[in-house]
Amino acid sequence: MNGCLITLEGGEGTGKSSHLEMVRRLVLATGHDVIVTHEPGGTTVAEQLRRIILEPGSEPILPLSEVLLVFAARQQHLQHTLRPALEAGLWVLCDRFIDSTYAYQGGGRGLSRTIIETLEGWTLDGLRPDLTVLFDAPVEVALRRVEHRGGILDRIEREDVAWHERVRRTFLQRAQADPERFLVIDAAGDNAALEASLEALLPPRLAALVREESGHPSP
Repeated sequence: MNGCLITLEGGEGTGKSSHLEMVRRLVLATGHDVIVTHEPGGTTVAEQLRRIILEPGSEPILPLSEVLLVFAARQQHLQHTLRPALEAGLWVLCDRFIDSTYAYQGGGRGLSRTIIETLEGWTLDGLRPDLTVLFDAPVEVALRRVEHRGGILDRIEREDVAWHERVRRTFLQRAQADPERFLVIDAAGDNAALEASLEALLPPRLAALVREESGHPSP
């Protein structure tokens, strides 16, 4: 594939989605065309599966059922959106991807890593992000933001603090294990501080991707 896959990750209330447009502008500044998408979702069928995954209901969704729904949505998204865009040479900015599955269904739900790795192998066939921007904030700070947004909380947002702590811990463990792929952004402060961090830290990582794409890897 000729394109580049950049993913945004983080727990609820970390500012990931609200800063997606800023990240898009920074990617555009490299001179590349970029499409923006998200998971679960990104296609008609995947959006229907997203609603099943997130909407509160009277029947609990079992952890294994949930992860199967996530990967079913991912397969639709991969084949109908991600791969065609990457093969066309586009840069793709995706709000959540495989790391969220390890954090939410693995860390949060307690599913074994083996199950997720098996489903990843079947579905992604070796595809991995070229860069992952992880927005990180203490859980109490992040959940306070979720509460202040108002509205009806989805199934994930309704989980308790301990659940969200496990999710955050899993994200950070994955970032620590793969520092060349991850860029961790401190999202504990206000918007101005978060945006300043993005402005300072993201462009050098994007420039490195451009060099790699042109055949001139970083020294």
